[in-house]
Amino acid sequence: MSTTTAVASLTIQDAEALVDQARRAAEAAGVTVSVTVLDAGGHLLAFRRDDRAVLISGETSTRKAYTALQLNAATADLVDAVQPGGLFHTLPTALDRPLLFIAGGVPVHRDGRLIGAIGVGGGAPSQDHGFAQAAVEALV
Repeated sequence: MSTTTAVASLTIQDAEALVDQARRAAEAAGVTVSVTVLDAGGHLLAFRRDDRAVLISGETSTRKAYTALQLNAATADLVDAVQPGGLFHTLPTALDRPLLFIAGGVPVHRDGRLIGAIGVGGGAPSQDHGFAQAAVEALV
């Protein structure tokens, strides 16, 4: 008989902690951002846009989170894959889905299982990735 160990889902408390951590990291760097957290099914759990963040950052943070979730990879690691000749070169236009291959989306795992994703938009792509990664690393 096999046994299955349940992995706790991403909770609203987790999502709010991710948003808070990402915003704190961005604030420390003097950057205004939007932060999106999705659960494993791609459903919105939390969203926050700083008052002074550019409006498009809300859309980019959501698309980055969705892309990280669907491909179970940080969007920073996928940028080269959509360049001409890359493995996913046609993927951004092949699907009618909100994929965005710009750094700032990071999957969230618990006990080795994918439980959601976070996306950050508003700073330079490398900054957004750093803010998202810091939030995931702080999640206990």
